[in-house]
Amino acid sequence: MKRVVIAGVSGAIGGALATVMIERDPQISVIGLCRDPGKAPEALRAHARSTVLPWDAEHSESSVAVAEALESLLAREEGIDGFIYAVGVLHGPDMFPEKRLEDLEAASMARAFAVNATGFGLLTQALLPWLRHREFKSVVAISAKVGSITDNGFGGWYAYRSSKAALNMLVRNLSIELPRRCKPIACLALHPGTTESALSKPFSQSLAKLNVHTAAETAINLLEVLDNVEQGDNGKFLSWDGSELPW
Repeated sequence: MKRVVIAGVSGAIGGALATVMIERDPQISVIGLCRDPGKAPEALRAHARSTVLPWDAEHSESSVAVAEALESLLAREEGIDGFIYAVGVLHGPDMFPEKRLEDLEAASMARAFAVNATGFGLLTQALLPWLRHREFKSVVAISAKVGSITDNGFGGWYAYRSSKAALNMLVRNLSIELPRRCKPIACLALHPGTTESALSKPFSQSLAKLNVHTAAETAINLLEVLDNVEQGDNGKFLSWDGSELPW
């Protein structure tokens, strides 16, 4: 039985990833994490091979609580075969993507970094004891192309771009350290492509000009990439179609 931890299962991409993964492979069990387990997909909450635990990226102690819960669910020597961080915040009631420097606010920056970057690092830290087994495993952060420093030709979206760039740097750092401690492993960032979700909903007019996927389509695309991930992909930033993106 393969065991995968997915953070953000109450969101569109995280929920779709967990649902598709558990439905297509009878040898996979999923441990889903989200702020409110009651908002995770019903198919996931009701499935015999899934468990949904409370976790909040904005509270650092949540990762410690997840580790404590895992102690009773899964022996460390059994380990996990994958960890996917499918969490992200772009806007909210008091938070919207900045168009110019004057829109920058400390609270929005802090929240974006907590959810989009810091949460990934702290969860990976908490899951470390379950990553030390001798089978191949992957640590994957769902990032965004707009987090690429090289690819940024438009500016704006300060909090989101900066926090996703920070997430990418965490991936690169971990891709150096984790192979020393948890070999064999691949740590990488994935761009999911434009997806129909609460995150993209306010930009529906702009999205009409783009290739937009449903959450289920995005999940299938990402899982096709992950199915082919191997040790040689450690430290890469890949797009939903498998192509490599610039950091």
